[in-house]
Amino acid sequence: MRTRAKGLLALAFSSVLALTAVSATGATGAAAAGSRGLEIAVPAYVWPGGPMTTALQGTSPAASVVVLNPGNGDSPFSAAWQAQADALRAGVTATGAHTKVLGYVHTGNGTRPAAEVKASVDNYLKTADGKLHVDGIFFDVVSRDCGAGNATRDHYLALRQYVQATVESVAPGTEELVIDNPGTAIADCYLEPGHRTADTFVTYEGTHANYTGSGWLGGNVFNLTAGYYSGAAFDPSGTSFWHLVYGVPGQVEMKAALDTAFARGAGYAYATDDTLPNPWDAAPGFGFAAQTSYAATIG
Repeated sequence: MRTRAKGLLALAFSSVLALTAVSATGATGAAAAGSRGLEIAVPAYVWPGGPMTTALQGTSPAASVVVLNPGNGDSPFSAAWQAQADALRAGVTATGAHTKVLGYVHTGNGTRPAAEVKASVDNYLKTADGKLHVDGIFFDVVSRDCGAGNATRDHYLALRQYVQATVESVAPGTEELVIDNPGTAIADCYLEPGHRTADTFVTYEGTHANYTGSGWLGGNVFNLTAGYYSGAAFDPSGTSFWHLVYGVPGQVEMKAALDTAFARGAGYAYATDDTLPNPWDAAPGFGFAAQTSYAATIG
């Protein structure tokens, strides 16, 4: 994942959709009290068998989601990576479910050719043994804007549909997970019924200082009519939004960041004291279990 700053661009989609959502949530409202609490989802941008993934394997309760990133998503998903994914998927979360593992795929803000993106998806989903070793795909460097005539949104919709069809062909009846990472509030056309591009969206990725200051824009979604708002009307399951916070000074601040994430409508969060250039390459100093245990008390 990469930290990016993007301006609020002109959007062309229904103001009726926006006003419906705002009437249910308020223009910048806090999180709705959904049917679930907060869970921990971790980007692990390290090689198989390293200290970070070893720590994740030993964490109880386990993280709910882990993203694996072989060579920025372009290296082969080899036997070693498959074994790492299988080991992480054995983890049991605070809800009693198993950890979901996703394969990282970069998309160049919607400019990477669809054929190249699909080839990266195939790298994870079409393995030589014909088995699924991941639960879905994490699309990174995702544009947050709809594009002319919703063309950019529809590009990502087609990618999600490709993941769905590929998983179904490999393991019929398997429920896949698709996550889009714009790293900031997403245009609400991406969540429009019938055109939703992902199950979950990373709507904050940045420093603790920005998260507790002016870096939070006021909501998980936006459009020109409503501005920034919570997006709770699009999120009946409480799983639509994920916040990633790095440069967190310590355990007290970690707990406060998780509380803030839930209050802002996130169903998934992760806080780490790791910093740039890669804040996702080491376990936090306060450990994973402190975070997964505390998250289980929220909500």
